[in-house]
Amino acid sequence: MLIGVVIPAFNEELCLPATLSSLRDAISACRCSVELIVVDNESADHTREVARSFAATVVYEVVHNISRVRNAGASVARGDVLAFVDADTIVPPYFLDRVAEAMGDTACIGGSPDIVHMPASKLLRAYLRAWRWLGIRLGMAQGAAQFCRKSAFDILKGYDESYFMGEDVDFYWRLRKLCTKPGGYLSFLDDVKVVPSPRRFDHTPTWRTLMWTNPVFIAPFRKRGSAWTAWYVKPPR
Repeated sequence: MLIGVVIPAFNEELCLPATLSSLRDAISACRCSVELIVVDNESADHTREVARSFAATVVYEVVHNISRVRNAGASVARGDVLAFVDADTIVPPYFLDRVAEAMGDTACIGGSPDIVHMPASKLLRAYLRAWRWLGIRLGMAQGAAQFCRKSAFDILKGYDESYFMGEDVDFYWRLRKLCTKPGGYLSFLDDVKVVPSPRRFDHTPTWRTLMWTNPVFIAPFRKRGSAWTAWYVKPPR
């Protein structure tokens, strides 16, 4: 088995080293082969240099659309399993080994680890814990970390490039629909805790975070790139 790890990155020279360091530890602990791919989304900082210092393959994508960036990485991946990890996300050392273990069952077409947000605000922590609880029960998985078979990714034609927000949940729900044959399933790795950076939550007014993470607000604007400039193109660095 070869796992292709795809990391979308835009001006991530500050967060990327910790993410790649955690992935390097996970690669060392993994019993299968791993390729590391960083997709540089036209960064103006040293994102490319950081990626190369960790021996990652660097792919370029100029369009600022997270779906397109992830798809660009997947298009060059040689692995039969794809794992998507955000550039500001820390994974535990056993992350990739657990992915390989889950995907060792041919009935499993993908899955996700447990994504744990740790913002400074107690209100937001409680709010995000509630969403995490609900998401697990509704079969949702965030793009901070997802994995799937490359064959399934190709069938779905990857992430929907008309989306600027919510593309991760959309992809995971479409992935779930592929589990139609008897025994087919997605694997939720509840023992694997993945921690994204809280920077967006810590540097954004609470009212705006509550609005931007509300599905009622996201739905009518998820295909409008201009609505998400502050969330994606101009997040705190």
